[in-house]
Amino acid sequence: MTEMFAKFKLPPDLLHILQNTEVIIPGSREELLELALGNKGKDFYEVAYDIPGIGRIVEATVTRCKNGIAVNYTDIYMRRRDPDCMVVADKGETDKERYKDRFGQDFKPLRTATFEWLEQQPLIVLPFMAGGSTLGYPALLVAPANAGFFAAALADLQEFLSPDRIPPEFTPKAIVCVAPPFRHTHFDNKQVVVHNRRENIHELFSYNLYPGPSAKKGIYGVLLNIGETEGWVTLHGSTVKVITPYENIFTIMHEGASGGGKSEMLQQFHREADGKVLLGENIVTRERHYLEISDSSELQPVTDDMALCPPGLQDGKKRLVVTDAEAGWFIRVDHIKKYGTDPQIEELTIHPPAPLIFLNIDAAPGSTCLIWEHTLDEPGKPCPNPRVIVPRRFFPNTVNEPVEVNIRSFGVRTPPSTRDNPNYGIIGLFHVLPPSLAWLWRLVAPRGHSNPSITDTEGMTSEGVGSYWPFATGKMVDQANLLLEQIMDTPSTRYILIPNQYIGVFRVGFMAEWMAREYIARRGSSKFRKEQLTPAKCPLLGYALDSLKIDGTYLPKVFLQVDLQPEVGEEGYQAGAKILTDFFKRELQHFLTSELHPVGRQIIEACLSDAKLDEYVSLIPCEYGN
Repeated sequence: MTEMFAKFKLPPDLLHILQNTEVIIPGSREELLELALGNKGKDFYEVAYDIPGIGRIVEATVTRCKNGIAVNYTDIYMRRRDPDCMVVADKGETDKERYKDRFGQDFKPLRTATFEWLEQQPLIVLPFMAGGSTLGYPALLVAPANAGFFAAALADLQEFLSPDRIPPEFTPKAIVCVAPPFRHTHFDNKQVVVHNRRENIHELFSYNLYPGPSAKKGIYGVLLNIGETEGWVTLHGSTVKVITPYENIFTIMHEGASGGGKSEMLQQFHREADGKVLLGENIVTRERHYLEISDSSELQPVTDDMALCPPGLQDGKKRLVVTDAEAGWFIRVDHIKKYGTDPQIEELTIHPPAPLIFLNIDAAPGSTCLIWEHTLDEPGKPCPNPRVIVPRRFFPNTVNEPVEVNIRSFGVRTPPSTRDNPNYGIIGLFHVLPPSLAWLWRLVAPRGHSNPSITDTEGMTSEGVGSYWPFATGKMVDQANLLLEQIMDTPSTRYILIPNQYIGVFRVGFMAEWMAREYIARRGSSKFRKEQLTPAKCPLLGYALDSLKIDGTYLPKVFLQVDLQPEVGEEGYQAGAKILTDFFKRELQHFLTSELHPVGRQIIEACLSDAKLDEYVSLIPCEYGN
């Protein structure tokens, strides 16, 4: 093992630990799954720690199933990502809360204590490539050996390197250290992930075992930090190449905050038992609107959540070019409540090519783990964040090379909105945005209504710039500038806005984005004729559609322009528009610094002065109409 570490160029204090501790470097994914169950052939395993002054605490249980392992957390709070879990320990530039400011002391003593704790027990050391094997960066996980499920999760999410694949000189750009007991001794049982950006290496300390804030979003933060230094971004979006029944090929990238419908953009639209598609249900009258769509388009997934956009991919192209930053996808299945909801993902998870990792799914030893059997947070209340990690190679028709993006959509979880109870759920089925407004939506990035992915927040709140801000370690204005420059450098990529959950008074779930994807792909063009568009009554919503026909059927206009819904009307619409406008004005103030791009300042000042749509269009010109 010492010879193996001779390949690694590590900080001296970490190298000392690895040379003086029992270390397991997994040789295969199969070995990782056995480690997740204690490496003793068990069917049930408790991941527990003896904590001085507290006693034995079981953090999670791991159950062997026919189709994988089911991981369940004993603490209900640990079943979702805490959006405020991240702190920055170093002295580099950041707009994030620093460790010292939150906890009143320097991080160095805890860093030392963390290394001392790791040295006292067997460890899993997992080399991987953050961001993928081709464009990614060497990285290393160091975790207690009994947290094998965490290591297995990271190995599925990123590009796991077995010992025979480690290059002759392995110099990690990032190191993830996992130490769960400190959650109880130092952080009042809360999720805390500490980023410590040292010279030439990004240290990430995870003091909890839910992989969302660290193995998933923590690695995202590493990539954002590298991109911020080098002048590019990792976008928070899913990307799908759509091949229509008419053989049009179209690529859509869907961005947005957690819960904004990124994974859903890769799914076929859900049908009723008779094959019809339920467009939406009026929550007041209970009227339902159905569509008959004979054929579905073929979907070829490209990215699920993290899309690398380094400059080398652009190569002079006028459209945005992206490639996947992940080796596996962290799929939320809260919408699957019974068999037959999503046949593709159900079949893939029941009969996978190899065992999968399930989180917050209830399963007994030896059973088949079913993704609609969500673990109960309390009697009658299922956990809202059930997950399954699926290696992308398990999905049929995945695209492994970079792709050009025709349309970038942005998803917003919207609440129900009526005249009597107005809210910001005034977005129609989809809206066409000029580039300047597309940029503004990526600055304010509403976290949205009833978000299932994170711990509860109230009211309309922002996920932050790019919708990836919770994972970034640098400065908001730097990320805002990078996004603006990217938009200006890719003038042939167009932009739309899509709601999910509600369109005014209609409950629609994710149907709006499925319909938008199907309609735009079948059109075969990202441009819209002028007669198809009408300026939305709220300028922040760009252009509304005047009509939309799919498979020979016109959609009711009330799904396109919410003010036409009798239950909403002009009064309810304008009240919702004010909520939305006030939110934008509040959030955009954060970006008005001397470092802001001059064009960005013009766009924000236009919003603050209640600009009309024509002014937004003129700030970054874009041709609409064929």
